[in-house]
Amino acid sequence: MTGEETRTTTSTTECTPAAAAPRDPGGAPTRAWATRLVVVGIVLSALNLRPAITSLGALLEEVRDGLGMSGSVAGLLTSVPPLCFAVFGVMAPRLARRFGPAAVVCAGMAAITTGLLIRPYAGGTAGFLAASALALMGIAVSNVLMPVIVKRWFPDRVGSMTGLYSMALAAGTSVAAAATVPLTDALGGSWQSGLTVWAGLAAAAVLPWLPLVRERSGASTTATGTAAQSTGTAAQSTGTAAQSTGTAVRAAERTEERHAPGEQTQPPALRITRSRTAWALAVFFGLQATAAYITMGWMAQIFRDAGVPAGTAGLLLAVTMVMGVPLAFVIPRLATRLPNQGPIVLALGVCGLAGYAGLYFAPAGGAWAWALLLGVSNCAFPLALTMVGMRARTGAGVAQLSAFAQSTGYLISIPGPLLVGVLYQSSGGWGLPIGLMAALMVPQMVVGVLAGRNRTVEEEAAA
Repeated sequence: MTGEETRTTTSTTECTPAAAAPRDPGGAPTRAWATRLVVVGIVLSALNLRPAITSLGALLEEVRDGLGMSGSVAGLLTSVPPLCFAVFGVMAPRLARRFGPAAVVCAGMAAITTGLLIRPYAGGTAGFLAASALALMGIAVSNVLMPVIVKRWFPDRVGSMTGLYSMALAAGTSVAAAATVPLTDALGGSWQSGLTVWAGLAAAAVLPWLPLVRERSGASTTATGTAAQSTGTAAQSTGTAAQSTGTAVRAAERTEERHAPGEQTQPPALRITRSRTAWALAVFFGLQATAAYITMGWMAQIFRDAGVPAGTAGLLLAVTMVMGVPLAFVIPRLATRLPNQGPIVLALGVCGLAGYAGLYFAPAGGAWAWALLLGVSNCAFPLALTMVGMRARTGAGVAQLSAFAQSTGYLISIPGPLLVGVLYQSSGGWGLPIGLMAALMVPQMVVGVLAGRNRTVEEEAAA
């Protein structure tokens, strides 16, 4: 990890190491209850970042029949998540500067709740897509801001907190995939009820952020005052930042840059597009997202077309997703201990190629093995999130890199699920789509190795 994670912040009353207590975005030590709320908020939010997608994947055949969708239109439906993540994710840093990360994530959870409540009853394909887009908008901004919140509240525990967040995300993904079909049956067999039930989990995720939103104004004032007392130069930069943006986020970024040991003042706007590592990480993120959304949208259908019962197909998808629970905790911790993450990228890619080969040659005969292998391969997502935190030295750099990598990556991933639907519709089978999935794994491994090199985007952008 970088020296940033061991820095100290000095005030007029005490000198507290960063590792001694988690810090709020303004740099001041948080009260214990606020720290616990952040952890609960992170976990509950992460649980809600995929059920809107995997619950639909488990019931895709019923939704297609109910709304009269063709395979190509269903492919468009499975491409909506990355499209929304690309369009709305880029707005997240600006919204966070204006309102604060906690407020934006809180609003995101409310948007997920509303979208999941209304989409099954919106009437027709267009209404279903529009309500899905609302839920996915909330997911998009939360996707981008989770690494930012982890970096700022837990700067000395980026690996472990990213692992916790990734585990919760994988758990929510797998539970939705496994439980949607049984819940639908228990609720009378209506796919509308089976999709709506996940709005309750999203509503619960709104609650822990509400006190943090109210607390923000007081914490911002305290943080700004503490920074002003530290040094005259820091006071001037903090005051200017607070006046120009009206938020503690910008003040924290200025203070953070001033106090990092051995670190020079960074320019206000990082020229992220000058960094080759940023581009490699964006492409890696996009290709792993392509594989993930093809898996979440289509894998259950692949197994069902191979003769696997609907309930079992949902369980197989859940197995693929649940593999991320233990590995999402192990992989980030391992990644932060390695100077180069390329070997992890290659190991995950080999598992993916083996899983796709199994789906091609014996989809039903070795279904459980292929589900496990693809589940391991899908852990490229927590690895990508960890590399976002490692490839930037400052909180501001992480915010820019997270927004750039995720927004660009999700743009790259848009055609994948749609193309799978078109190939499936035109060929009448899964041979060509599976071949496409396997082919995309090769460039994913190449750019992942490039993104895993030990360097930072600030250094490359400055050069």
